Amino acid sequence: MKIGASTACFYPLETEKALKRLAEAEIKNVEIFFNADCELTGKVFEEIKEITKENGLSVLSVHPYTSAVETMSLFGDYPRRFDSMMDTYKRYFEIMCSLKAKVFVLHGALKSAAVSSELYFERYLKLFEVGKSFGVTVAQENVSYCKSGSREFISLMKNSLGDKCGFVLDVKQALRSGLSAFDILEELGSSIVHCHLSDYNDKTDCIPVGKGSFDFGRFKDILDRIGYKGSIILELYKNGYESIEEIKESIAYMEKFF
Repeated sequence: MKIGASTACFYPLETEKALKRLAEAEIKNVEIFFNADCELTGKVFEEIKEITKENGLSVLSVHPYTSAVETMSLFGDYPRRFDSMMDTYKRYFEIMCSLKAKVFVLHGALKSAAVSSELYFERYLKLFEVGKSFGVTVAQENVSYCKSGSREFISLMKNSLGDKCGFVLDVKQALRSGLSAFDILEELGSSIVHCHLSDYNDKTDCIPVGKGSFDFGRFKDILDRIGYKGSIILELYKNGYESIEEIKESIAYMEKFF
């Protein structure tokens, strides 16, 4: 099991600078959150790739900034937009191949989207299969403001698609949905391929690991029971911590547990 951190911890710092900050903190396993088209090609992408090479970083996963338009582009009623977004995501998959990243994080459609479950799963499956052809798993994240924020929805998705789907468990998003991360683990089991981890207290739902109330012992017990072999990524928001030292401490705490 690999432990790492996301460049999203430093947003809105430019992606390549955030990646370098993780490298300087001697965090070797990373998730890259791409934030602009210019980061997917040319000079900026080459810099990102060079930073990973020079510092011996292992890129475990990629998160697209285009999550914000997946409702309209992937799950809307205009097929041409779907085809266009598939081309965009193929570029992400090509990048992931060059970086040796294996998990692509999908938010999916907003709760308010009119898309039926049947069409949602059909579109997801097409994306999943294309990802597989690149050696990438397109994994549905539980996101509080999306359809995937519903336990019923993700359960139906798993039961409908079987082994042709994967999931990202995000602890803070589970809290925001009024769900238990432990229940989601039990529900999805071996379909979970990646985790976003953070801690929480009675004031906020996203703080450094080990500084809150989350039951990491119970979390590890369930991971062990379901035979989890994915990665665990620290994903904090900039207003949830004060210094890089807290990120390093969080990683050390996670390594102790997992």
